[in-house]
Amino acid sequence: MSLQTKQDTLRNILQALDSVAVAFSGGVDSTLLLKTAHNLLGNRVCAFTVRSGLTPKRELNEAVQFVQKEGIEQIVVDVDERNIAGFSQNPPNRCYLCKIVIFSQMQRIAEERGIQHIVEGSNADDILDYRPGMRAIKELGIRSPLQEAALTKQEIRQLSKEMGLPTWNKPSLACYATRFPYGEAITRERLSMIDAAEQYLHEAELGQVRVRFHGGLARIETDEAGLNRLLSERLRKEIDCRFKEIGFQYVSVDLKGYRTGSMNETLEQFAKSK
Repeated sequence: MSLQTKQDTLRNILQALDSVAVAFSGGVDSTLLLKTAHNLLGNRVCAFTVRSGLTPKRELNEAVQFVQKEGIEQIVVDVDERNIAGFSQNPPNRCYLCKIVIFSQMQRIAEERGIQHIVEGSNADDILDYRPGMRAIKELGIRSPLQEAALTKQEIRQLSKEMGLPTWNKPSLACYATRFPYGEAITRERLSMIDAAEQYLHEAELGQVRVRFHGGLARIETDEAGLNRLLSERLRKEIDCRFKEIGFQYVSVDLKGYRTGSMNETLEQFAKSK
């Protein structure tokens, strides 16, 4: 299927919706989805953005700036992950537990406001990874138009660039819960450590980056450009010093580099330990 055909399919899906709320994080996928929906449906579209301890504050700020610039109504949905039953224990279905709560809350708001549909930004590549949150989305009847149109991440970036969206080359995002091995407790203190560490690497211009939490050890995943930046002894020493101020005892760099869902590599081992 050509990219043009996929884009037309996306437009047809959205055009058929009466009124819609887009789950909008400010990332690559949801920005393309929101912009396309708004182009087609105008003021029948609004953005639902989650505010919680699981996402960087800078991402919320960027999401707010985008909708203000585009003239799109935005509703900020506050979610305290500590109130989600079972979430802090970090089981393999953690994402399911979280998505059920978040999207159920969005549905209540949408119903109160007479909004007919909620859509979210999962893409065709997400089918290939372990994504328990997708089960929650399906159970609640949330639509995933990018996935329905078979659009991959690379294609979404290409379309975003053609549309002049500032997110076309933005690093991929994922909530901070993905930084912890399954079974490792998720606490506000640990989330704050991850937030501070990744913010520091972001300011150091490492590009695509994740800081994985392993007790007192921080494992840095970054892309090829980031690995090349880490050849600087001065930068490595600065990172080591800052991470120890944050609370880590040891700092390591993953030689395999950045990859999505790397904590899913431990699923089989986690299952055997139970």
